[in-house]
Amino acid sequence: MSELQVVRVAAVQATPVILDLEGSVAKAIRLIADAAGQGAQLVVFPEAFLSLYPSYAWAHLPTSGAQADEFWERFWESSVAVDGAEVGALVEACREHDVHVAIGVNEREDARPGSVYNSLLLLGPEGVLCRHRKLMPTYHERLFHGVGAGDDLTVTETALGRIGGLICWENRMPLARWAVYQGGPQIWVAPTADDSDGWLATIRHIAIEAGAYVVSVPQYIPRTAFPDDFPWPLPDHDVLGRGGAAIAAPASGDLIAGPLYDAEGIVVADCDLRETLRAKRWFDAAGHYSRADVLWPRR
Repeated sequence: MSELQVVRVAAVQATPVILDLEGSVAKAIRLIADAAGQGAQLVVFPEAFLSLYPSYAWAHLPTSGAQADEFWERFWESSVAVDGAEVGALVEACREHDVHVAIGVNEREDARPGSVYNSLLLLGPEGVLCRHRKLMPTYHERLFHGVGAGDDLTVTETALGRIGGLICWENRMPLARWAVYQGGPQIWVAPTADDSDGWLATIRHIAIEAGAYVVSVPQYIPRTAFPDDFPWPLPDHDVLGRGGAAIAAPASGDLIAGPLYDAEGIVVADCDLRETLRAKRWFDAAGHYSRADVLWPRR
C-alpha cells in the first residue's frame, strides 16, 4: 500500500488537434511536460482528447450519407489502439517526466477495424495500468461509441496512491460509483464534456461520497479549432465547449482549484491523501456507512 503522501495533480484543459491523432498526441506530450514542469505527478486530460469528443453541440446534425461516412472514417482513423505506437509515446512521456497520466480517448479495437469505445486510460512509467470503457454512451454518443463490458470498474494502486474514476455521465450512475468505491479510491479522475454548473455539483458530491479528491477535466472547444475540411456542418457558435476544469476536496467537497472557463490552461492542486483517510472517519460509503447487509443485494 502506498504511503499517505501529498500528490500534486494537474487538470489539463485543452483542445485536441481535431481528427488529427499524431497532432493530438504531440500536443498531449507537450502538455505533460508543461504540467510536470509545474511539479505535477498526476496529469489528467479531458474525455476523448484523442482526438475529438462527438459533442451534442454539433454531432446530432447529419447521421447518414456521404458526410456521415467521411466523418466516421476520419473519426476511426484518429482513434487509438491501446497497444499502438501513440499510446506507447504517451507512456514514454510518463517515463521521461516521472508522472502518471489519465487521458480520455476514442479507442478502436486492437485486433480488427470495427467498433470505437469512449475509454479512459491510466498510464504510468511502467506502461498502461488501466483501460476503462464507458459503460453507457450518452444519447447521441451511441451513434459513435460501443457499450463497455463493465469488467474494468477498478481502482489502480500506484506509487501516488489509489486512483479510480469514471467518464462523464457515468459519474451519475450510483451503482457504477459503488463498484469503484469498493477499491477505496483516494484520487478520482473524471474526464468529461459537461461544462454545466450541475456538473460541478456532481463532482463535489462524489468528493464527499467517495472521500476522495476529484479531478474534473472538461473540454475547451472553440469553433476556430475545427479544420476547414471538417466533414460536418457546425452551428454558428464561437465556443462549443467552455471547459470548467476543477479539483474538489474530500469530505467538504470544496473546490480547491478552478473552475477554469473559456480558455486552455492547467489547473493544479496539492492533494494531501491523509485527508482521504480522515474523510472515512465521517463517512465511508463502502465501509462503516454502507449497510450492504440490508441494502445490497435486496431479494
